[in-house]
Amino acid sequence: MKKEQKVLRYEEAASVLPVRLRKLAMALPDDQKGAAEEFRLRTGQSLTVLLPSGEVPLDAVVEPEELDTLCDIATEFSRYAAAETLREGYLSVRGGFRVGLCGTAVMKNGVNTTLKDFCSAAVRIARQQPGIADALAPELFRDGELCSTLILSPPGGGKTTLLRDLVRRLSEGVEPYGPRRVALIDERGEVAVMYRGKPQMDVGPRTDVLDACPKALGIPLVLRAMNPQVIAVDEITVPEDVKAMSLAAGCGVRLLATVHAADVAELLEKPLYRRLLEDRVFRMAVRITRADGGRAYEVEELPC
Repeated sequence: MKKEQKVLRYEEAASVLPVRLRKLAMALPDDQKGAAEEFRLRTGQSLTVLLPSGEVPLDAVVEPEELDTLCDIATEFSRYAAAETLREGYLSVRGGFRVGLCGTAVMKNGVNTTLKDFCSAAVRIARQQPGIADALAPELFRDGELCSTLILSPPGGGKTTLLRDLVRRLSEGVEPYGPRRVALIDERGEVAVMYRGKPQMDVGPRTDVLDACPKALGIPLVLRAMNPQVIAVDEITVPEDVKAMSLAAGCGVRLLATVHAADVAELLEKPLYRRLLEDRVFRMAVRITRADGGRAYEVEELPC
């Protein structure tokens, strides 16, 4: 993504902030705007901008009512329409941005129904990087078929960004293999970033998105309803995810998934992921590493 585009995305994300805080955020130099990853708002504390070097405080203490204003702007003054995601602690914003929220959970019969009395928020500055999967995608095919693939990196390594672009690339078509029908289970709303039924990120023309649905429920659903050739999910975290993915693999569907792990050796140390390898659910891995200020992608076949 060009520097000018990165700055523009920053400024679009800043438009979600209340006016007083927005003015301070917009005053940052362009080099910091282009590198910024999040805005952090905490009641009684300084507004901060998260840069690769850490959080940088700006000269403004966040007031409680400003978090309410942020929520109103993010939902376009219709919190009711955003109730489903608000109770999960986040809001999807027009343009592909995501606001994470903390506050007081309103419980009913042991279930959180919404959040109130907001105390902190994180505005993620989502940036697409179209093209990062172009050279990588053909390496994931064997004998004309896509291999089920895990994307590995520690937190913050760029797994979701790469997953999004792989979904786009497979949906458009990888020469000489042609396009694939992709079902994206976007449990946390961070890959496609759906807003009122429309993806705010480019996930390709043949991608069907199931938003805000747990993977263990969503995978059987799309298998029945959408006849996918590929199912993509972000962050395998619980045994139920593994069981559902094993089911899909048994139906002949190819899988893409991300995992918090630096490499295959770390995967083998964790019982949850070791089962995926033992069952041969996945055949390939893409390891994301940092190199020369950017990211490099290394493909390797997984052990039997």
